[in-house]
Amino acid sequence: MEEILLEAEARSEAGKTKIKELRKKGFIPGVIYSAGKQASLIKVSRHELLQLVHQHRIENVVINLKIKDEEKKGSRFCIIKEIQHEPVKADITHIDFNEISLTKKIRVNVPVVTKGEPVGVKQEGGSLEHILWEIEVECLPTDIPKNFEVDVSALKIGGSIHVKDIAFSPKVKVLVDSEAVVLSVAAPMKEEVVEAGVEGQERAEPEVIREKKEEPAESAEAEDKEKK
Repeated sequence: MEEILLEAEARSEAGKTKIKELRKKGFIPGVIYSAGKQASLIKVSRHELLQLVHQHRIENVVINLKIKDEEKKGSRFCIIKEIQHEPVKADITHIDFNEISLTKKIRVNVPVVTKGEPVGVKQEGGSLEHILWEIEVECLPTDIPKNFEVDVSALKIGGSIHVKDIAFSPKVKVLVDSEAVVLSVAAPMKEEVVEAGVEGQERAEPEVIREKKEEPAESAEAEDKEKK
């Protein structure tokens, strides 16, 4: 398990205006959600949070959250529930945590990473298709894997690796269908050849069939009277 220490402070700021001022001071507003408890409003240093984001894949790790105003209560172990970003600049604007128990199993998505270059890509010109990027598992927070590394070196064109082909630790329970395809090697795309017409030969125009127009009933009746 990878554990990260992050310091935070309790906050009383709420509302758009106060939250905007909070961000200008270098803080990111956040909330800690706990089962059966009232949510706690906190703020974390924007600089420290960005450092963690750049150094770790923090969505999948246990965070030892130290809240300055709650030092007597000890650490609050959390995992990240959601990180909100500003739509244009992609800056972090808000962060939510879920408080967890280190002795109670939780469900998490663990990323799949590849090792090696498939034979079907290197020698046969195929392409590696990464179909399942994460695998959901259930385990104790202390047993969360960093990732699942899969060796794809032996994969040929048409070959695939299923969930059941991956070696998992007995400490984790896989919640994904064992037959689900994780990775496969597809054949190279074939270019379609369009047949060119013979030089000087014009394309035959389709025959246009014109319907014979019926004469109006009134004009036909007048013509009969004239003959009589």
